[in-house]
Amino acid sequence: MTLIETHPQDTSRTRPGGLFTGYRLGGLTLPNRVVMAPMTRARAAAGGLATPSMATYYAQRATAGLIVSEGVQPSLIGQSNPGTPGLYTDEQVASWRPVTDAVHANGGRIFAQIMHGGRVSHPDTTGLVPVGPSAVPAAGEVFTPTGPQAAPVPRALETGEVPEHARSYASAARRAVDAGFDGVELHGANGYLISQFLSINSNLRTDRYGGSVANRVRFAVEAVEATIDAVGAARTGIRLSPGGTFWGVEEKDVPELYTVLLGELARLEPAYVHLEATTDDEVLLALRRAWPGTLIMNPVLPLGPARTGRADADRWLGLGAELISFGRSFIANPDLVERLRGGLPLETEDAATYYQGGDTGYVTYSSYRHGG
Repeated sequence: MTLIETHPQDTSRTRPGGLFTGYRLGGLTLPNRVVMAPMTRARAAAGGLATPSMATYYAQRATAGLIVSEGVQPSLIGQSNPGTPGLYTDEQVASWRPVTDAVHANGGRIFAQIMHGGRVSHPDTTGLVPVGPSAVPAAGEVFTPTGPQAAPVPRALETGEVPEHARSYASAARRAVDAGFDGVELHGANGYLISQFLSINSNLRTDRYGGSVANRVRFAVEAVEATIDAVGAARTGIRLSPGGTFWGVEEKDVPELYTVLLGELARLEPAYVHLEATTDDEVLLALRRAWPGTLIMNPVLPLGPARTGRADADRWLGLGAELISFGRSFIANPDLVERLRGGLPLETEDAATYYQGGDTGYVTYSSYRHGG
């Protein structure tokens, strides 16, 4: 099928160098259209504290137009994986300040991704029974301190509890701003709590949060609305994975579901929507047309066989995205922006070091000009 793009285009998207032109995002002026996508690296200290190595890691990549941090839990019960950082205690806030200071000192901008795992968690990780829209376990095994284990059956949230979990994103956002972050991205993708409410097989509710499309998008909208009330629309974004099947979620009528969701979000005017390429181009382009605000596009399937490259970025800039997110390419290429600009070769990261902890495979990659 031939797709005709009708979204009004900024000429900087299609001319040579468009990826390296500036962009105004909320209250920030980005020097380029390259976004570092959020990636779990499992390097936090006990108590969900950020570390000096995390400050080095993010500061090394500060030439990105925008960095979006790894997922940060808004509460203990919201923690999904061991070794991930939080933003729900004063100690956690204090631990993040050297990270944001280091990024800013290197000329960068950084949003915190707020990630509530919902049912994708385990009592061995948090000491708590995970919660979710319904008592339906995630597919597969979840990470725990002693290794992978079968996903447990979560406790279904009572109707009166749901708003508290929506507000937890806002509470973490306040702490993020206090910690020096320039804004926050709500993790509404990849089978975590917001995604679980959107899903037809993890959300079997019959109350105002389940059933119809209008009800299934309600939790996402309430979480975004609370966050905007807390820190402002210019500091709030959301990441979505339309049609994604991570952790066994299933979505029905994807175009309708996300068109309704984007319509509700449009009236709140968040800084951006961050879409993953988890469905076909026809649907993604329809969602681009349905969304009047800034779009960050992640052009390839997260954790799929391909990595986002310059051609993918240029293509989606031409199709109407304002910003392009790159994930794994940033791991082994802290100077990814410079490599893309100069057409320089990209290094391949060691996948064995994704989550192993320590500095190896984390802050040990060099820039090209220093022999990387």
